[in-house]
Amino acid sequence: MAKYTKEQIIQICDEQDVEFIRLQFIDVLGIPKNVAVTRSQLEKVLEDGMMFDGSSIEGFARIEESDMYLRPDLDTFVIYPWRPQKGKVARFICDVYDSKNENPFEGDPRGILRRQMAEAEKLGYTFNVGNECEFFLFKTDEDGRPTTDTNDEAGYFDLDPIDAGTDARRDICLTLEKMGFEIEASHHEVAEGQHEIDFKYADALTTADNVVTFRLVVKTMAKKYGLHATFIPKPIFGINGSGMHTNMSLFKDGKNAFFDPTNDLQLSSTAYSFIAGVLKHVAGITAVTNPLVNSYKRLVPGYEAPCYIAWSASNRTDIIRIPASRGAGTRVELRSPDPSTNPYLCLACCLAAGLDGIKNNLPAPESVDINLFKSTPEERKALGVKSLPGNLYEALKVMEEDGLVKEVLGSHAYKAFYTSKMAEWDSFRMFVSQWELDNYLTVY
Repeated sequence: MAKYTKEQIIQICDEQDVEFIRLQFIDVLGIPKNVAVTRSQLEKVLEDGMMFDGSSIEGFARIEESDMYLRPDLDTFVIYPWRPQKGKVARFICDVYDSKNENPFEGDPRGILRRQMAEAEKLGYTFNVGNECEFFLFKTDEDGRPTTDTNDEAGYFDLDPIDAGTDARRDICLTLEKMGFEIEASHHEVAEGQHEIDFKYADALTTADNVVTFRLVVKTMAKKYGLHATFIPKPIFGINGSGMHTNMSLFKDGKNAFFDPTNDLQLSSTAYSFIAGVLKHVAGITAVTNPLVNSYKRLVPGYEAPCYIAWSASNRTDIIRIPASRGAGTRVELRSPDPSTNPYLCLACCLAAGLDGIKNNLPAPESVDINLFKSTPEERKALGVKSLPGNLYEALKVMEEDGLVKEVLGSHAYKAFYTSKMAEWDSFRMFVSQWELDNYLTVY
């Protein structure tokens, strides 16, 4: 996205008839929030920030220290293309500061990612990421409420008229381009009603910002077509769920640090150690990369979602795959995250895991090139291949044991995240589902 000075932003707002400015931030669970101001307050906000009540936001301040500040990141300024041409609406993504407006708030997800990127910079690295975000389009009922009825019966790479989501997907892409995205591809995914739009990689902070913006645009444009867009990982039993494959690379001195043309796979020792670090910690960060009870209904064999901890240069049943591109395009693809994750925390944990491998010069295990979905437990044991946690509770316990997430998030955000997710698990554990009634009510 374009980078502006304060003076340029004020001038653009005047020339473009911007009357409303949304100051957006994100809570520890990845839910976007905002405080809105009118054009008359713009200069004051750009100079002093905006005070807000942090005690009402998940993972933010306690009630006795509730006053916090939003500071707009000028690089994130954009005008919403879908709002009225007269009296336009603009947006900033903000960093959160403490009650004295002096220090970054330790629990701000953007700040957490910034801290990990600074750790990489100490080693001379820039962390670049490209995400592949999948989502479903569902019909709405006569009251506009979402259903789980898909608006098409299409499959992978199908086109209209079978793919009835073509028009909505096209408008999503065009809107994103107006907001500064470079759209690389869009297509129908494997499952009925499932879609994917890929945008160009960027530094990790920009990519995390883009994921949040992407989700907003997808939902907004879908609504214009009378549809509901969802990023729930597994909305329908028996078909593929939605993932957010995360393509990562480190650059050093302007060159891709993962590329080594002299190696058989053209991967550097840095790349192998990064892979080793991610494999070491991937189970421990799964509560962050896959944060919903529903996430673990996607991470099962048979639906293209990886659940086995291994890597390969091409095998899509492994949790890490190395795409074929080399040179500047050399990257490590982590296939387990899903689009319900908080992208800032997800990328911070992935980077920290990879850096742990690099700092400790960890060797990558042998690649696993068999179809793990069709392998037996004995075969996987012989190969040393372990599985991801099977549910949210298991993931939270492994997260506790691993320790990396607590180190990355800091005690404040970690406690808020853990407490919220454990409450979610308890609520699910005690809920009586329709499945139980269907299977037990007439039998027992």
